[in-house]
Amino acid sequence: MKAVIYARYSSEGQREESIEGQLRECKEYAEKNNIAVINTYIDRAFSARTDDRPDFQRMIKDSGKKLFDYIIVWKLDRFARNRYDSAHYKHILKKSNVKVISATEAISNDSTGILLESLLEGFAEYVSADISEKVIRGMTENALKCKWNGGGLPVGYVINEEQHYEIDPMTAPFVVEAFQRYANGEKVVDLVKWLNSCGVQTYKKRPMGFDSVGRMLKNRNYIGEYRYAEFVTPGGVPAIVPDDLFEKVQERIAKNKKAPARHKAEDDYILTTKLFCGLCGALMFGESGRGSLNKVYHYYKCSTAKKFHACKKKTVKKVWLEDIVVNYTVQLLADDTILDKTADKILELQKRENITLPMLKRQLAEAERGIENMLNAIQQGILTQSTKSRLDQLEATKSDIEIKILQEEIETPLLSKEHIMFWLHKFRGIDVAKLEHRKMLIDTFVNSIFLYDDRLVITFNNREDAKDVILEEVEEAFRSDITAGAVPVLIRAVATTARIALNK
Repeated sequence: MKAVIYARYSSEGQREESIEGQLRECKEYAEKNNIAVINTYIDRAFSARTDDRPDFQRMIKDSGKKLFDYIIVWKLDRFARNRYDSAHYKHILKKSNVKVISATEAISNDSTGILLESLLEGFAEYVSADISEKVIRGMTENALKCKWNGGGLPVGYVINEEQHYEIDPMTAPFVVEAFQRYANGEKVVDLVKWLNSCGVQTYKKRPMGFDSVGRMLKNRNYIGEYRYAEFVTPGGVPAIVPDDLFEKVQERIAKNKKAPARHKAEDDYILTTKLFCGLCGALMFGESGRGSLNKVYHYYKCSTAKKFHACKKKTVKKVWLEDIVVNYTVQLLADDTILDKTADKILELQKRENITLPMLKRQLAEAERGIENMLNAIQQGILTQSTKSRLDQLEATKSDIEIKILQEEIETPLLSKEHIMFWLHKFRGIDVAKLEHRKMLIDTFVNSIFLYDDRLVITFNNREDAKDVILEEVEEAFRSDITAGAVPVLIRAVATTARIALNK
């Protein structure tokens, strides 16, 4: 019989040794009961009160492949601490003839065992709920006394022995100055650089980042306000920042919130890493600038031209160029023949890339032939000590290879053509007006783009033929603004057979 092991611990406070102990006892149980363990699934710092656990969900999904017969857990509360979840997922496992076994709780297969298992699951749920109630009760008492309840501690404070906030004389002055700098017009990115240059770190001893400084500037602890859940106590914390300075900072944050976020601008250039200069071969990246009416313009520029002024490649409008590439990629997906060829290539690539599985299957076939030869020899009366030893060795080798094959199939499952076609057809329904959909389309299907002053060469990951499109056709199809600057007058979509769909 074959099994997998599931191990879990609940909080960051527990250590890796907890997992090691669970695995050790589960493996000992498997050895005693002649069960082969083919895989392990581990969730660290995840509560069993929820089923939102990555490896748990992966294990449930893998059970449908019917590659194993049992799931071994250290105790039943590792599997679930919620009777509904336990019953729900055991019902799913039952359809695949998979059973959950506790390595340390002796539960029989008769009616008594069913009752015992139900009691253990109910008790686990009770203990979990009881612990949660006690924790909430304790945190509520702390909040009423304005005590620290754990979590991130704002820069500028320390916690004393009684769990109350105290001003840290080493870091509090940096907090006040950060507020003053921001109120005087400095950007958050400048504050991040300044604080890090001064050696200021977060509570977890990490460098200050854009998010941590942003949270600092909005934290009402700095004006003496204690907050926990629904509890708000003015004066519950020693104040660091004057009220008028804090309000001035909040007004500037609200004003800046209405403007586009500058630090996210680079994320909008979806052709980055795939767009190359046709003249010098260097990467092209996104840039922006302001016109005479303070309007922001976005475009792509050659990195050699930008850094060294050694390339004559002119810039090209961002939206115009991206629209062309996106629309031609959409046209590619509209062709059923191309999608069918793409699916065939993915199937071929799967088989070519996975060299381990074919090798293991050849080894299995050799072991099976060896066993068959040994059995034929025994039937003919050739039975010696060495014959029996060789047969036992071949049986053990066969069993070991079968387990390795199951492990490989779990780790790298092969997709069928139906699965691949279903996935490819999903791209036809995407909304090209959404940034995340445009990114996904380009990342999946576009190999590279070479931009010249007079033409654009798009190399798709899954194209075998070429197509020329004249500029007038582009203008009519996409209605792009092509009046400013040097723009491509010829588009040529060319083939590449070295890289196919899903390559990036």
